Amino acid sequence: MVLGIILACYLMIIVDISVIITALPDIHSALEFSSTGLSWVQNAYALTFGGLLLLGARAGDILGRRRVFVAGISLFTLASLSAGLAQSATWLLTARAVQGVGAAIAAPSTLALLTVTFREGPERTRAIAWYSAVAGGGGSLGLVLGGALTQWISWRWGLFINVPIGVLLVALAPRYLPETEREPGRFDLAGAAFSTLGMSGVVYGFVRAAAEGWGDRLTIGSFAGGAALLAAFVVTEMGAEQPITPLRLFASRERSGAYAARILVVSGMYAMFFFLTQYFQGVSGFGPLEAGVAFLPMTLLVFAMVQVVPRVAPRVGSTRLLGGGLLLALGGMAWLSQIDDGTQYFPEIALPLLLVGASMGTALTPLTQAGIAGVAPEDAGAASGLVNTAHQLGGALGISVLVTVFTAAGGEGSAHELVQGVASSLTGSVVFLALGLLVVVVAIARPARSSVMTADVACG
Repeated sequence: MVLGIILACYLMIIVDISVIITALPDIHSALEFSSTGLSWVQNAYALTFGGLLLLGARAGDILGRRRVFVAGISLFTLASLSAGLAQSATWLLTARAVQGVGAAIAAPSTLALLTVTFREGPERTRAIAWYSAVAGGGGSLGLVLGGALTQWISWRWGLFINVPIGVLLVALAPRYLPETEREPGRFDLAGAAFSTLGMSGVVYGFVRAAAEGWGDRLTIGSFAGGAALLAAFVVTEMGAEQPITPLRLFASRERSGAYAARILVVSGMYAMFFFLTQYFQGVSGFGPLEAGVAFLPMTLLVFAMVQVVPRVAPRVGSTRLLGGGLLLALGGMAWLSQIDDGTQYFPEIALPLLLVGASMGTALTPLTQAGIAGVAPEDAGAASGLVNTAHQLGGALGISVLVTVFTAAGGEGSAHELVQGVASSLTGSVVFLALGLLVVVVAIARPARSSVMTADVACG
């Protein structure tokens, strides 16, 4: 039951990133979004989620992780109801941002509770494998679910569906989840504000550049302001008595590499979902349901790999499994980037999606393990928060960066121009995955003398 509650919560949070991607054409017309403004339906959620995750992790340490888990799910559920009722673009974006706050409060407690509940070794490896499958497959599952609800009922039901699930989790959590010991401490509000506003500034700069150009004063100002705020965040954490991000977590080369690689890999993956969905509906003529179902084989394969990875990891080694998985993803994404007007779903899209699904199911478990390996119990919340922050930052960064590529390639014009924009964006996803693989090779596959990854490999 503990694992079931944790996975149900995390699945709901991850699904909510993508559940309305297949509904974006309907939302575009219903609430009169601009093409670039539409990306904020995703980014408003991802940025508050990613930016406040570390504060949420700290709240779990101070107030008790079960208590914080219930509070976060409650806020997330209410915000989901509000988003489903939205009558304007501003209303929807505000509700999505509040959803992100609720997710940021709840999500760090999921991995932290998993870490303290399951013993290190095969038991924890299996639990993390399921957790990683949710992280990798939840996004594509959301596309299927969102497509079905949009076509059969309304795009609003992709948000309403969170309400009964959230109510059930709030009812079950106090009964089954263990409460952790509360630790005295303070909230690093300045660090949380600097990190959230800094990441938002950088992402806004990319989205603004897509609409107004790189020479636009507000574009330049957004990048400069974002960079300054992120620098202020680092300085604040260095001097804070109780920082939300203990910098000692980055002392491990392997953990730092795992966070960076996760940002890059997720950037490529979520951008692929965002743009390939538009290709399906704008070029292939798929409805929302068909567009979501097109990702179903990939989703099933991600979850199927959960049964394989714990058995293979002890024999192959986590690092080799991670590198091999990313290499497979790189090949599948490069194949997808060859898309054109006449590309058929089978085999030219379906087969590379299967490659990507197998690779994500393989790579995310060792990547998650590397992000929390060797962490002291008192830092479990902060480490799990960093894993989730990297995941959400990757989703926002990938879409915002590649929106500029999409626009520069003329993707907002005719169906043929849409194809050119999607193909260029998928090439950008290839670059993100290649950089992620490079980070793994440099920081994890060739580690400095450290016991962190050695212990990780030994436990499979």
